[in-house]
Amino acid sequence: MSTRSSAFLSRISTRLIAPAALSVVSIAAHAGFDHVWAYDQSGIWNRNVQLAIEYSAVAVTAGGALWLGNDTELGHTFWQTVDSVAISAVAAQGMKYAFRRERPNSGRGPGAWFVKGGDSFPSGEVTLQASFVTPFIVNYGRRYPWVWALELLPAYDAVARMKAQAHWQTDVLAGWALGTAVGYVSTTFNTPLFVQILPHGLTVGFSKRF
Repeated sequence: MSTRSSAFLSRISTRLIAPAALSVVSIAAHAGFDHVWAYDQSGIWNRNVQLAIEYSAVAVTAGGALWLGNDTELGHTFWQTVDSVAISAVAAQGMKYAFRRERPNSGRGPGAWFVKGGDSFPSGEVTLQASFVTPFIVNYGRRYPWVWALELLPAYDAVARMKAQAHWQTDVLAGWALGTAVGYVSTTFNTPLFVQILPHGLTVGFSKRF
């Protein structure tokens, strides 16, 4: 990704996407769309399950990229996913700093924006799951429709985070949209960003050494 392209995407995000997103979310919040779900951390909604899925997504992404390298279609998709996960994580954290929204368990309601310490918008974990699955769906979804089932990962995480009273509905939707958008953009570059900047020994694939 060129410096000019990065700067262009940054300007678009800052001047167009972020204000538009805040306007839509504010309207939804005042319309009653955002509301607190009953707290539930039992069974599959347990926090340990959520964390296991989160860590697994990161491990699969890094492990698949390093093992397969960038020279096969699947390996190339894994490296696109590395870009997607990393860039979307930075974007989500930047939006958290910018919007500083309070979480549902704060008791201050969905309209508490720009509050010191607020970090609810968007959901970073839903962003992660969406950014993880999107490159695989874009590259393989038409040939193998079952790949679309991967969308169950961000869907699960969205529900789990709301059941934990850690995010509002618009938080998880924004995270899903952010991860999906970054994931799609990551598939449009012929050479993934991390393939360009990391040593060739890492991106060629460890599987070729054995």
